[in-house]
Amino acid sequence: MGQFLLHGWKLISRGFSSLTPHPLRVCIVGSGPAGFYTAEKMLKAHEGAEVDILDRLPTPFGLVRSGVAPDHPETKIVVNQFSRVAANERCSFFGNVKLGTTVSLSDLREMYDVTVLAYGAESDRYLGVPGEDLGGIYSAREFVWWYNGHPDCSNMAPDLKSTDTAVVLGQGNVALDVARILLRPINELETTDIAEHALTSLRESTIRKVYLVGRRGPVQAACTAKELREILGVKDLHIHIQKADLATSPADEEELKKSRIQRRVYELLSKAATSHQQHDIVGQRELHFMFFRKPDRFLPSESGDTVSRVRLEKTCLKENGASGKQVAVGTGQFEDLKCGLVLKSIGYKSVPVDGLPFDEYRGVVPNMKGRVLSWDQAGHAIVEQGLYVAGWLKRGPTGIIATNLYCAEETVASILEDFKNGLLTPASGSPKPGRRGLLQALEHKNVRFVPFSGWEKIDSKERMEGKLRNKPRKKITTWEELLPAVDG
Repeated sequence: MGQFLLHGWKLISRGFSSLTPHPLRVCIVGSGPAGFYTAEKMLKAHEGAEVDILDRLPTPFGLVRSGVAPDHPETKIVVNQFSRVAANERCSFFGNVKLGTTVSLSDLREMYDVTVLAYGAESDRYLGVPGEDLGGIYSAREFVWWYNGHPDCSNMAPDLKSTDTAVVLGQGNVALDVARILLRPINELETTDIAEHALTSLRESTIRKVYLVGRRGPVQAACTAKELREILGVKDLHIHIQKADLATSPADEEELKKSRIQRRVYELLSKAATSHQQHDIVGQRELHFMFFRKPDRFLPSESGDTVSRVRLEKTCLKENGASGKQVAVGTGQFEDLKCGLVLKSIGYKSVPVDGLPFDEYRGVVPNMKGRVLSWDQAGHAIVEQGLYVAGWLKRGPTGIIATNLYCAEETVASILEDFKNGLLTPASGSPKPGRRGLLQALEHKNVRFVPFSGWEKIDSKERMEGKLRNKPRKKITTWEELLPAVDG
């Protein structure tokens, strides 16, 4: 595996020849939006490209299947586009193949001219406050995977029957998603593709109050207007917003002037604060926006095992001299909020694999326009030959599904430029084995991979079962059931 020194953002090759006659063998790890967009762009841009997409799950599409809320079917239509990519004769899907276990990164780099890592972010940021490991506290990612039927979280079983109050830490789109699922009328979820175990649990749920807690104010709320408008429009839901929290400082006004999105979100929150009047209705579902608060610690119940309260510290905003942004700082004033369920929506986190340079602080792979970078002993940046990143692993867990399209375009442009400059030619001069080498390695390890035709059998079975229940599909949610379903 070669490396290239980086001089003034230009790549300098060490004695490689120009264009090669053999096909360009490309491996993409991760079959979510970043992976499929990369595959699509690669297949269109290079007629000789043979693309293999690997995923540790038997099911493709990543966050489109396991992350997009079940009541957002329009967002999932993109899987039709991805399925057309998979149907290309130069593209193959290998499900149930895990990087680092089934096959190593060094193995893939030996087999393929190009390896693109697009496996996203499958872990969570940690708050680092006392009591964070108490029962009843989950990451929003885990909760989303649970109600979307991800096999890793099918046995999670959050207790929704022992409390009437849930606290969601964070005010971004994922935080709004989990709050909406907890508060939405059950009959509106019954016709979605929500996992059956989650639907049963939500049907029995006693949760009537959800608190959305944010460190900063309504001007800095991280959600989009579309997501906010949707939760504000949930049927029979009472919205609580303290009018005092809506007061703006000169610095806030400057922020609002610069951002149309923030301005629209602030307008929606202001309107909600005045239009939702208090109604004393038994069993009324409530959504409370709590601004200028940060978690200080989680307090246990009498049993000592589960969370019963969140201690919040009140905050105020101060301008950060370095960035110019307003940051939340503690005031030393505290209050306790009773609850039996806490969902931490404070950010997803990518996980490194052996042999991959990784920025632990930012949670991304160091890269230049998708080219993976490492450093030599002298501190000079080095481009890792044939190794690229796309999606959240490249830029962090931000943006919408379409953001991955532009991200993939940039990475593919780098691949094509490197190919044109002869930087992807094997040092030996012999073609790399690509798909043939992967198949041999999987056979040698006795690994049963799931081709796209296997996924189509899972898909067909889920749709058939769903039709009987008047819903798009009944998801197969456990590892024990998924692999047998491939046999039809």
